[in-house]
Amino acid sequence: MRRSVVLIALASLAGCSVGPDFLAPDAKLPPTWHDYGQPVPSTPVAQAIDSVWWKQFNDPLLSALIERAASANLDVRTANNHLEQSRVGRRITAGQAQPNVSAEAAYQRDRNSGVSILDPSNNDGKSAFDLWQTSLDASWEIDLWGHVRRGVEAADANIQVSEAQRNGILLSVAAETASDYLHLRGVQARLAVTRQNLDIARQSLGLTQNRFDNGVTTHLDVANAAAQVATIEALLPLLEAQQAQLINALSYLMGAEPRSLAGELMPAKDMPRPPAQVSVGLPSELARRRPDIQEAEANLHRATAAIGVAKADFYPRVSLGGSFGFQAMDGSDIGSWKSRQWSIGPSLYLPIFQGGRLTGTLELREQQQQEAAINYQRTVLSAWREVDDAFTDFTAEQRHHAALAEAVRQNQLALDAARDRYRQGAIDFINVLGVQRALLDTQSALVDSDAQVSANLVRLYKALGGGWPDS
Repeated sequence: MRRSVVLIALASLAGCSVGPDFLAPDAKLPPTWHDYGQPVPSTPVAQAIDSVWWKQFNDPLLSALIERAASANLDVRTANNHLEQSRVGRRITAGQAQPNVSAEAAYQRDRNSGVSILDPSNNDGKSAFDLWQTSLDASWEIDLWGHVRRGVEAADANIQVSEAQRNGILLSVAAETASDYLHLRGVQARLAVTRQNLDIARQSLGLTQNRFDNGVTTHLDVANAAAQVATIEALLPLLEAQQAQLINALSYLMGAEPRSLAGELMPAKDMPRPPAQVSVGLPSELARRRPDIQEAEANLHRATAAIGVAKADFYPRVSLGGSFGFQAMDGSDIGSWKSRQWSIGPSLYLPIFQGGRLTGTLELREQQQQEAAINYQRTVLSAWREVDDAFTDFTAEQRHHAALAEAVRQNQLALDAARDRYRQGAIDFINVLGVQRALLDTQSALVDSDAQVSANLVRLYKALGGGWPDS
């Protein structure tokens, strides 16, 4: 009866876990997105984000590159390895709650002292003897105060941390791949614009040289026209270097050697166009989507569970152990019933004085939990700021792009008119030169703005946490 009462009491205690239970924090996000008004071409749409948001650009090569990077990128592969390590660590921690069973077999050739208290050979230390032993040992520590359970809870939270870190790297790699690809297409478009303007400059140089040969203009106009040709030609090596660097950057993201993607990416293609309106989801979904917020919450969970582990160290530990085996001085007797030996019984460990180690550990874990809570608040606030900034940049760049497109159209009209009047001798070449430079500047700016609008949309989706949310 007494044994049954003890077992029932231990079983009931084994269901207890000291320390605070984790409660998911409130992200405290606003209910709606900020309204930027009518002048903005794009209005935030409160619809669920497509996990493969890059397909909105309708560029199969871009989609293929992102999917290749998701499997081949070295940072992603490292993050996957860290995730697997955290899962293995969880299995190790959970194994502490299971009984330990081990087997042992030993043989010794001994000789004892003739004047010792114990001489199992009964030879008074006059001769050596053989000692054969086998045993099967088992032990199990009863998790009375949740020491192991809180440890497993912390290990589960650590898996969530690793998974959020992996998803964050996936998101960053997807965004960086898209951004580099878009800027590559922008550089290639600038190369095309520069070459077109170089053709125009060479035509102007030919026209000016012809007028000089006919005595209609001066050598100054010829020099100005030649200088314009050289100035435009000087832009080409820099743009070609940017193109090579972006191809190398994309190759690195694929886990490949430099220039390995040159065959795929060197042929110029049109800049992918973003949609006029974008789906961004509700603000309340931000905490569920963004990997850094998920990581911060999991870190807080892990820190909370660690407090329970530290508190459980203050309480006694009870273990049950047993052993059964054989011992004999003659190998032929091993296994016989008369050579058997066994033991069974509980053991109690009670921490009495630890020099402040347990108290210090608990205080440290509580401070770490407070730090994790502060970090969670900071992460949420930073995420909200990034989304707001990304919205602002995306819509501002759209307005900037519209103004540049009008400037290019007007500069093109101005250049056509200036060249006609120069042929007629109504204006000096310096006027044509000024208009041509303005056209080149606005065309280059428009191409850059094309790439920047798309890149800002990529940044917006990264801020919103879009991309492989369920991986």
